[in-house]
Amino acid sequence: MVLFGVSACLSLSLTMLFKLNPSKAQNIPNNDTSANVETQERLEGLKATMLTTWQQQAQAKGIAYNVPSRFQGAVVEVVKLPQSQKVIALTFDDGPWPHSTDQVLSILKENNIKATFFMIGQNVKSNPALAKQVVAGGHVVGNHTWHHWYHYLNTQAAAYEIDHTTAIIQQTTGVKTDLFRPPGGIMNNGVVAYARNSKYTIIMWSSDSSDYSHPGVSALIHNIFKTAKPGGIVLMHDGGGNRSQTLQALPEVISRFRSQGYQFVTIPELLTLKAKDQKLIANKK
Repeated sequence: MVLFGVSACLSLSLTMLFKLNPSKAQNIPNNDTSANVETQERLEGLKATMLTTWQQQAQAKGIAYNVPSRFQGAVVEVVKLPQSQKVIALTFDDGPWPHSTDQVLSILKENNIKATFFMIGQNVKSNPALAKQVVAGGHVVGNHTWHHWYHYLNTQAAAYEIDHTTAIIQQTTGVKTDLFRPPGGIMNNGVVAYARNSKYTIIMWSSDSSDYSHPGVSALIHNIFKTAKPGGIVLMHDGGGNRSQTLQALPEVISRFRSQGYQFVTIPELLTLKAKDQKLIANKK
């Protein structure tokens, strides 16, 4: 996908930047604090410039996710794949959120995992740097409405909730998303009908951590694995409140999936795997 290519270039550039830092620092006397500070400020300035440039390029290219056409307007809870094809998609809702989104990103980076983040529009507006950080890390972004309301919305209100969120995501990160997750998984309050008519892919889940109810770390992990299966979609939250239990559980969740032979994919990758599997079956027939 084009998005991952751009993100990879950004990551490589940042890596090269950081690798250059130690060699430069060695030439600075240890007692010269002002020189160290000046060097760090230059590095931070370069990083900010690179992120801004990446965002402008993304907006100019109109980057979008490669979702197979058969899933446009469809509702997806799980992607049925052969049992031998052990892949799982980690998804996080309600961000971006101070003090938790960046920690989730850190854990995912340490484990070389890409995930899918369903963002609330007003949170993107309030925390634009975190939204950019998610996309710059190569993760996928989806629409989770502007206000996260549960009550019934007429067509005009539903359009605002969805279209306004897609717009702020694109303005902030340069990404045009066509993935949508309804707040609370509610299907009949008007937002899903509008999303389907607008050809969004409605992404639900097959494993609910219930981390929003703070069940305890052990129960949270149990909730995920009791229904986990190849092609499954795991629901967790990086925003919307105290996510300390999610942060504690996530490394163990990752470790346990890997011990069972699973690989991690984003939602577009999962849908593409299904499309390829269906094409292979059709060719065999």
